[in-house]
Amino acid sequence: MSVQKILVTGSVGFIGFHICKALIENGYQIIGLDNISDYYSVELKNNRLKELKRIGSKHKNLFRFKQLNILDKVKISELFERESFSQVIHLAAQAGVRYSIDNPSAYVSTNIQGFFNVIDLCKSHGVQHFYYASSSSVYGNQTKKPFEETDRVDNPISIYAATKKTNELMAYTYSHLYGLETTALRFFTVYGPWGRPDMAPMIFLDALFNKKKIYVFNNGNLKRDFTYITDISEAIIRLIHKDQEGKIEKYRVFNIGNSEPILLLEFINILESITGRTFIRENMSMQAGDVFHTHACVNNLENYIGVIGHTSIENGLASFVAWFKKYYNH
Repeated sequence: MSVQKILVTGSVGFIGFHICKALIENGYQIIGLDNISDYYSVELKNNRLKELKRIGSKHKNLFRFKQLNILDKVKISELFERESFSQVIHLAAQAGVRYSIDNPSAYVSTNIQGFFNVIDLCKSHGVQHFYYASSSSVYGNQTKKPFEETDRVDNPISIYAATKKTNELMAYTYSHLYGLETTALRFFTVYGPWGRPDMAPMIFLDALFNKKKIYVFNNGNLKRDFTYITDISEAIIRLIHKDQEGKIEKYRVFNIGNSEPILLLEFINILESITGRTFIRENMSMQAGDVFHTHACVNNLENYIGVIGHTSIENGLASFVAWFKKYYNH
């Protein structure tokens, strides 16, 4: 069987980096696409890219990189015309819930117009399957838990969440009208090595090692389904493998989470225990756009690919802290 060629957009983002790494190590030919925006550290993104190139060189040069913006449909079209992708994993997006409140136009352009550019090219160029990043944020502040894919998701409380819900609607329409196989991946608070500096785990560690204050919103009474990054990447590899075995539904949505939500206060206490350091804390009220809890039901995914990884928060944070200390020389 010939080597499958997969396009991964957002390839030097946090999740994209880990998925590319796993795909390369499993023998897939990867073209990574990213515009390397300055939303957060360009140095971190470039270091992820260096690591992917290093891994690719060890595996028969299975990784190539294109620095492109998904809003540039002319150049993206040229890429699709030059290459023949079996699958596309679309992870490129403007990330961040709180940033979306003050900068909604960035989300509409990248997360909706950019999404359209990529899915439309998949349709036009005979891509077998279109996988894309959705988010637990689509569930909003619903009280029912755990969150199931069949729950109504009509009340997003941030612009970011609204764009992810829009992506799912667009994917459904493309599956219905054009027969394109699409799979939404609803990620739940992903953390781990090479993580995003704008997310709580990295913000907290940076504050802890540099003796800066952290702001504890809703007095720490928030629950999050923290999900370790390699549990995500390994599940996606198994999903892609499984999808090659036979006919599948044209349109699907899968939660990918740890299914063990913990209080933010407990998360903070575990970090203190691992590092032997103490946070400088300031309790704050609830933030606009934030949700009170997230909790993934992953039965649908596990019924399809088998039990996925559920790394404990203690083990996951221990690995994350070890990477952080090495990377930032603490």
